[in-house]
Amino acid sequence: MMNIMHPTLRRLDLNLLPVFDAIYRHRSVRMAADELAMSTSALSHALSRLRASLNDPLFYREGHRMCPSVYATQLAPSIASALKYLDQELTQQPEFDASRTTERLQIAITDFTAFCIFPALMHKLQHEAPGLSFELLYLPHTPALTELLAGEVDLALGFSTTEDIRHPELEEIGWFTDEYVVISHPGRARLTFEDYLAASHIVVTPWNEKQGVLDRQLEQMGYTRQIAIKTPSMLSAPFIVAESNLLMALPRFAAEKLMPATNIKIFSLPFEIRPFEIKIYSHKRSGKRSATNWLKSRLQTLAKEINPGQ
Repeated sequence: MMNIMHPTLRRLDLNLLPVFDAIYRHRSVRMAADELAMSTSALSHALSRLRASLNDPLFYREGHRMCPSVYATQLAPSIASALKYLDQELTQQPEFDASRTTERLQIAITDFTAFCIFPALMHKLQHEAPGLSFELLYLPHTPALTELLAGEVDLALGFSTTEDIRHPELEEIGWFTDEYVVISHPGRARLTFEDYLAASHIVVTPWNEKQGVLDRQLEQMGYTRQIAIKTPSMLSAPFIVAESNLLMALPRFAAEKLMPATNIKIFSLPFEIRPFEIKIYSHKRSGKRSATNWLKSRLQTLAKEINPGQ
């Protein structure tokens, strides 16, 4: 027996969906009619047909406002998203001109991913794309899955965790890999595994994680370490290390960048762990595809310049 594709859509006039979306946004038949270049009587007739098709009043009048029903409120985000996606797909995308663009990209970051990427990136872009601007946003989790799917951010810069989430709507690029090292005050002469376990540590948990990557690895090996400070921000941590007996593990790239700014010493991490990796996440249906694709390309070139061997 043949399956009928999209049985609900087959009995619904899809031209009615922009009517629903306009009324929902404006809460007004007149304003919705003006936007759609329809008469108010034609729009009211279209609303009646939609009510009959969906078997729900959808909107009821309260004074001069059209208030949505519970069902309309549930439908509205999906209809708006579908219409936006179709409009983007059916509209020819202009070729991206980096030198002339005035796009503004919203990017989810941590202190560390911004520290690794943006100094070198802005050095490049001030010449290549002087009008491209950014809004950097801290988010309470990785990889900003909800915000990317909702279109609230254009890209997310996260790093690998043991609970990496993959979603079919998201594109994920491994941007940069590095080894972990340990920093301490300059007076330390050596760092064995026993020294490491005997010391106290500062741990950066940008999403307020209960357990960091290194602690999970140590737990699997049957060990724990003493954590004196957990902090969501990387910026103060190396300065605390320089003035105390605390140790801190971080990628070598960051440790070497920080050495001129603070009095620290670098040691190899005295146990094996998988490399640190920064990842770039984006939505496959980003509304700023041309700009985000261009930026991802530039970031991949930048990664090779920062670490030619990767």
